[in-house]
Amino acid sequence: MSHVSESSATLPRSPNRTRRMNLFVSVSAAVAGLLFGLDIGVIAGALPFITDHFTLTHRDQEWVVSSMMLGAALGALFNGWLSSRLGRKYSLMAGAILFIVGSLGSAFATNLEILLFARVILGVAVGIASYTAPLYLSEMASENVRGKMISMYQLMVTLGILLAFLSDTAFSYSGNWRAMLGVLALPAVVLLVMVIFLPNSPRWLAAKGQHAQAERVLRMLRDTSEKAREELEEIRESLKLKQGGWALFKANRNVRRAVFLGMLLQAMQQFTGMNIIMYYAPKIFEMAGFSSHHEQMIATVVVGLTFMLATFIAVYTVDKSGRKPVLKIGFTVMALGMLILGYCLMQVEHGVVSRGISWLSVGMTMMCIAGYAMSAAPVVWILCSEIQPLKCRDFGVTCSTTMNWVSNMIIGATFLTLLDSIGAAGTFWLYTALNLVFVVITFWLVPETKNVTLEHIEKNLMAGKKLRDIGQ
Repeated sequence: MSHVSESSATLPRSPNRTRRMNLFVSVSAAVAGLLFGLDIGVIAGALPFITDHFTLTHRDQEWVVSSMMLGAALGALFNGWLSSRLGRKYSLMAGAILFIVGSLGSAFATNLEILLFARVILGVAVGIASYTAPLYLSEMASENVRGKMISMYQLMVTLGILLAFLSDTAFSYSGNWRAMLGVLALPAVVLLVMVIFLPNSPRWLAAKGQHAQAERVLRMLRDTSEKAREELEEIRESLKLKQGGWALFKANRNVRRAVFLGMLLQAMQQFTGMNIIMYYAPKIFEMAGFSSHHEQMIATVVVGLTFMLATFIAVYTVDKSGRKPVLKIGFTVMALGMLILGYCLMQVEHGVVSRGISWLSVGMTMMCIAGYAMSAAPVVWILCSEIQPLKCRDFGVTCSTTMNWVSNMIIGATFLTLLDSIGAAGTFWLYTALNLVFVVITFWLVPETKNVTLEHIEKNLMAGKKLRDIGQ
C-alpha cells in the first residue's frame, strides 16, 4: 500500500478539486440512469405505432415490452461476473456499447423477431446499468452523502422517462416509432465517452489487491488523506474473510440473510405495480376515458414529470429522515392511489365515463407515481447496495438485480392478461393489497442505514444482529 507522510496525512485535500471529482463521478453514473429511464419510458409511446406497423396481438405487445426485462435479467446475471473480473468502470463501458447497438437495432428492425432480439440486447445494457451504477456510487460515496448520490442516479432515471415521454409525444404526430427508439443511441455515446475518464472503485481495487491504487482514488474523493487511509483500513479489514461470492453465500448464514433481503426488496419494488404505469400509461388513460392518442400522450408526459419532481423528495430526505420512514410512507401512498384508481376504472367498465372520473384517474396515477418516486424507486437500490458484505457484494447485488428484472418481466408480461381475466379494477386492487403487505414487511425486516459506513453495516450483519438492526 502506498503511504503519505504523517505531516501531510491530515491536510485537507483541495475542496474544489474533491468536489469536482465527486460531481464527475455522480454525473457520469447518472447518465447511465438517464439511459435506463429513456429505455423504460420510450416503449409507452412507441408501442401503439409498433402494434399498427407489425399488426401485433396482445401477447405480441407483452413480449415487445417484457423482452427488454428478459435481457435485463440476463445482463444482471452476466454482469456479476463482468463487474467482479473487470471492475465497475469497464462494466459501464460495456453497457454503453450495448445501449448503442440495441437502440439502433430496434430502430432499424424489419420484423417482430429482429425487434425482440434488439430489445433483448437493449435489456442486457439496462441490466448492466441498473446493476453497476448504484453499486459504483455506493462504493465511491462517503456515508453521509451515499443515499443522496444514489437518489441522484434515480432522479436521472426519472428524467430519462420524462424525456422519453416528451420525445414520444413529439414523434407521435408523424407516428415515427423508429426515431423514438433510435434517438437513444445519442446519450449512449455520451456515456461511453464519460466512462473513459472515470476511476475504478476503491473497494473493487482493494479486493483485487491493488491497495495503492485504491488509496489514490480515495484521496481524490475524500477531504483528507487521513480519512482516505482510515477508510482503506476498514476495507482491508472487511476483506479478511477467506471466502467470497457463492462459496461465502453457501457457508455463511448471515450472508444468505443479506442476499435474500436484497432479493425481497427488489421484488417488493416491482410488485408495487408502478412499472405497468410506465409501460402501459397510454393504455391506462385510454381505459380512463381519454380517447385520442394525443390526450393519452399528454397525460403520460404529466406522469413522467410527476415521477421526476417527486424524486427530489428522496434526494433531499433519504440521508436526513432515513430509508425506513420514506419506504413506509411511499407504500402507503401507493396503496391508497391504486385503491382509488381501481374504483375509477371500475366505473369506466360499468359505462360511467365522465371528465371527472378521467381526471381523478390521472390524479391517482400521479399520486401512485409520486409515492413510488419518493420511496421504493431510489431507496431499494440504495439498500441493496449497502447491505451486502464486500466479499459477497457482486454476488449479492447480482441476485437482487436479477430478481428486480425477473419480477419486472413478470409484471410486463402479465398486465394485459390480468386486465382480460380479472378486469382493470381487480388488477389495481391486487396491487393495492401487495403494497399494504410491503408496509408490514418494511416494519418487520428493513434496516435503517443512513449515515452508517458500509463496513459498520457488514460488521453488524456478520455478528448475527437482526436484519432490521444492522444499521444501528
